[in-house]
Amino acid sequence: MLEFWDVHATVKLNDGSDMPVIGLGVWAGSTEKSDVDAAEGWVKSALEAGYRHIDTSSFYETEPAVGRAIKSLEPIISRDKVYLTTKLGWNGQEHVEEFFAQSLENFQTNYVNQYLIHWPQAVEYDPKDKMPKHPDGTFRTSDATNFNITWSRLEKLRESGRTKSIGVSNFSEKTLEQLFKTAKVIPAVNQVEIHPYLVQEDLVRYCQSKGIVVVAYTPTGKEAVRNDPVILSIARKYNATATQVILAWHLARGIAIIPKSANLDRQKENLVLPKLADEDVRAISALDRNDRLSNREYETKGTLWGWTYEQYGWPGEARQ
Repeated sequence: MLEFWDVHATVKLNDGSDMPVIGLGVWAGSTEKSDVDAAEGWVKSALEAGYRHIDTSSFYETEPAVGRAIKSLEPIISRDKVYLTTKLGWNGQEHVEEFFAQSLENFQTNYVNQYLIHWPQAVEYDPKDKMPKHPDGTFRTSDATNFNITWSRLEKLRESGRTKSIGVSNFSEKTLEQLFKTAKVIPAVNQVEIHPYLVQEDLVRYCQSKGIVVVAYTPTGKEAVRNDPVILSIARKYNATATQVILAWHLARGIAIIPKSANLDRQKENLVLPKLADEDVRAISALDRNDRLSNREYETKGTLWGWTYEQYGWPGEARQ
């Protein structure tokens, strides 16, 4: 008889708090106002379906929609039952307090459960353009601050009680080691791209050795990953979808997940995850190609969002 993962399972973070291992990613796919506002409806449906972890970012511009969705379900689902994660946009590293205060206002709350540095690099702050670029199309990064300074500011936010946990996103062993030189608090999580074509085993083991929980974004990869013959064969074995099998693979590795879906049926489907046999977990891991799919279209002149792969500490090189 098949066993299934508990949809309400949590993981204990290194600061003593509990985080749901399955969450909903709330990137609307664009920053068009109609798309961003529409997120309110599908966040609400996800909460009604059983999700209790919502993950967004100031960069996504969906924080107000998330806040409205949570408010609309009170008192049936109270604020303290929803684990709320958001991230500091790369253009906010010189303005942490202001960006954080705006996020709280967007959510209509006085605290978030988790606050992350979205990317290690700082991009120049331009109030009219959150994606400032040089004439050659590369991003205008800033040397006025760095993630060590930014992290110290997040530590102060944690001390204030306005965020229960602090963490990072898109950090590698290299950037984490640099962070540890000054950090007083070890990040609770590191949110990174992971899927069967980008297994990141070394990074996962490293983070786990430091007590950092790994959270996977783009957890199922793109369509090519979901249509991989190995994935489809394992899905048939469990009478499940490819998405369900891949999400279950993450949980078997001790990795939390934040799949994004605006469709109620798929939202529900993503909460029904079979426990995979060890050999199936290994077979999926063997598909690794070190292939970063999530941000590929944003690589410009050997850089991604203003940094080279070497600066990120990622193996491989950006495509031209």
